[in-house]
Amino acid sequence: MKPLKRYVHIVPHVHWDREWYFSAEESRILLVNDMEEILEMLETNSDYPHFVLDGQTVVLEDYLAVKPEQKERIRRLVQEGKLIIGPWYTQTDEMVVGGESIVRNLLYGLKDSREFGEPMKIGYLPDSFGQSAQLPQILNGFGIKRAIFWRGVSERHGTDKTEFYWASDDGSKVLVQLFPLGYAIGKYLPTDEAKLKERMDKYFSVLDRGATTDHILIPNGHDQMPIQKNIFEVMDQLKTLYPERSFFLSRYEHVFEELEKAENLPVLRGEFLDGKYMRVHRSIYSTRMDIKAANARIENKVTNVLEPLAAMASTLGFPYEHRLMELIWREMLKNHAHDSIGCCCSDTVHRDILGRFALAEERTDRLISFYMRKIADAMPSDRSVDKLVVYNTLPYERNEPIEAEITTKWKAFRLVDECGEPVEFEVVDETTVDPGLIDRQIVHYGNYDPFIRCTIHFRDRIPAMGYKAYLVQEAEQMNKQAPTPVDQMDTPFYTITVNENGTINVYDKQLKRTFREVLLLEDVGDDGDEYDFSPLPGDEPIFNKEVKATYSLRQNDYFAYADIAYRLPLPADLDSRKAKRRDSFMDVSIHLTVPMTEPRIDVRVRINNAAKDHRVRMHVPTGIASSHSVADNQFGVIRRPVVDPAIDVWEQEGWDERPDAIYPMLTYVGLSNETGGVAVLTNSTREYEIVGKQRDTIAVTLLRSVGYLGKEELVRRPGRPSGIKIATPDSQMLGVSELHFALTTHRGTTEEANVAKRAKQFLTPLYTYNKLPYDAMKMNPVSFSVPYEYSLFSQLGGEAVLSTVKQSEDGRGIILRFYNSTPTITTAAFQWNKPFSGVFRANLNEEPLDSLAADECGTFAVEVKPNEVQTVLVVD
Repeated sequence: MKPLKRYVHIVPHVHWDREWYFSAEESRILLVNDMEEILEMLETNSDYPHFVLDGQTVVLEDYLAVKPEQKERIRRLVQEGKLIIGPWYTQTDEMVVGGESIVRNLLYGLKDSREFGEPMKIGYLPDSFGQSAQLPQILNGFGIKRAIFWRGVSERHGTDKTEFYWASDDGSKVLVQLFPLGYAIGKYLPTDEAKLKERMDKYFSVLDRGATTDHILIPNGHDQMPIQKNIFEVMDQLKTLYPERSFFLSRYEHVFEELEKAENLPVLRGEFLDGKYMRVHRSIYSTRMDIKAANARIENKVTNVLEPLAAMASTLGFPYEHRLMELIWREMLKNHAHDSIGCCCSDTVHRDILGRFALAEERTDRLISFYMRKIADAMPSDRSVDKLVVYNTLPYERNEPIEAEITTKWKAFRLVDECGEPVEFEVVDETTVDPGLIDRQIVHYGNYDPFIRCTIHFRDRIPAMGYKAYLVQEAEQMNKQAPTPVDQMDTPFYTITVNENGTINVYDKQLKRTFREVLLLEDVGDDGDEYDFSPLPGDEPIFNKEVKATYSLRQNDYFAYADIAYRLPLPADLDSRKAKRRDSFMDVSIHLTVPMTEPRIDVRVRINNAAKDHRVRMHVPTGIASSHSVADNQFGVIRRPVVDPAIDVWEQEGWDERPDAIYPMLTYVGLSNETGGVAVLTNSTREYEIVGKQRDTIAVTLLRSVGYLGKEELVRRPGRPSGIKIATPDSQMLGVSELHFALTTHRGTTEEANVAKRAKQFLTPLYTYNKLPYDAMKMNPVSFSVPYEYSLFSQLGGEAVLSTVKQSEDGRGIILRFYNSTPTITTAAFQWNKPFSGVFRANLNEEPLDSLAADECGTFAVEVKPNEVQTVLVVD
């Protein structure tokens, strides 16, 4: 018999799901009520030493928005060590939100906490649906060396103990206190002796078995649970029932102080996605794909375009609008809590989430336009001169096809650079624009002549992390040439044909291989809920193999295009699917864009869905029989088996859910061998599975259509419902959904080809701004001018991938963050093109660590290990 653990730390806390099957406003009302009871207990009862406010400062933000007069009261309790807050802003999901999002979550959470006092320095994520392999590195980047979580671990990771060290590939490490039975085992503890003993006997047997010291932990709280006022009566009963143990109110830090004395604790590595003892919901990554796609799109816009553009502008003399940036991030981070971004919520909550994303995206788009305009306006020329400015927010020069819009009243125009050299272009499309949309003052003074908006294609070299401007001048004629209709698309990399059923065949000229029936659509019944896909027993997949698609192909010297459309007959719902009826449909439109300068096929899919209870995936066959897939996680890469080895034993071992090899990605997933590979790059869906008899096909989920938040007794998830069983008709995803991803091929393995860098370029398009002498929103000119061509810095070598560029939160300089997703150490070298006073290696909290040497040309370098993220601060 295992010895019992003598010291029992009872930690009062609350787990505050800001929204779930209830709205954020409903929970705020409870919060206002519960916070008063918490504060009163801490102030009036000296025997009640601590209360943990769920590790997220958004709880305080919501409360103080109603009760701002309580701020000093809270500050006093935090500084006394009684009310424990932080380190997060919201308790983040770790699977489908990007690395920069997790960094900003901690950045703002710690910033909020320090307004009141010292934050809890524990990576506290008690309910996240799985743990990212990179979390130790991220936590260490903020000086956090401890972590608490619940879901995803089983003994097959290397230990059956509940305390261990968890290490990332770069060597970062945190000490983990696992919640083996969750964060709520101490909820509503009864004072009835028999009930209390029955409950605690079950808990103690598990806690004693897993603990490595003489100390165990009982978290006393639950979802939205008010403070347990009679906890002292409960403790008196516990002391009577278990006189051999010592019970006391505590805080998590006290447990860690004991664990840190332990020797020879096991060290675990990798991600934790096992559903053996607790559900991790491996197919939640595709629930409410409209919300998932919005998150991916906005994350990429902010980190790849807006922040680098604003940083660039700040070095030219324009203000970096920190507060506007923070407003964007906070709207997004409110959506990143596990239930919110997991989309296992009520329809009301999902509408709130979409509203926050819409607000964040509007702010992002408008701020991008603002910075592009401010730079264009400040160029030294007559303000009546039209310009086109192309912005590049990648750290290397780009010479690729550019699509831009020029709005003018001229019948023809030309483009010239700063030196007056003409730039060749083709006008590929024209549309009429009402002058009131350009500047309502034009119409006000009686000029109703329309403008013409021309879409042009051209190609030129655009400086690294910079821009290049062109003058738009009136001309007598210009080259109007729409792309030519063709039978097949032909680029230096691919020959692409469209099949009658709407799939495509791709001949790769580098690999000398043909990939057939790419973009095959697969539809199956989904008897699941918002947490998990569940197949319908006896269901047969429906493919678009027999449909008759319409399609058109065209190309010019810059791009090749294809438009494909078809209607796929489908069962209307589960009853129709069981009866083998196809009494509904799904209209599918696919738009392909293939640049002439790189091996990439850009794919935009528009689905108009009229059917219920089904899952739609798109297949990308590779012909590469695989045992592992390669995808990215935060600031790195991860290899995963295409078949989870536990799939054969999960039922015998009594797993909570079946370990299907459905996985998340952030920007790409690939299959490869030593000769080459295929990868999917994504700006929307972040869920994939490797399928096919040879496990050689990447299946990317486009949407899941379900009607319940939670359901019981799923085929792959037996037992109780997850969440709560309520109808969520909006999650049937009826109507239009839009997905954006791309395909690429390469020589060598996914890691050797550094597909992460290709994904970064795909997600960082060149932006263009057409400056007219008219604008509905007027701005006065600035007192300085900027050059027509500019480059802030360039990356000189190495395989490091830029994560983002931003001004530091304290405004003292520019932050560069980059990581290495290749299997070998690389050196990231940069040449800074402006004077600076110093360069420092920094942590993720933007605190300087040590100085870096820079030569007279402004060049500095940093060594980056595989799966390591590095941050550099360049001080003005």
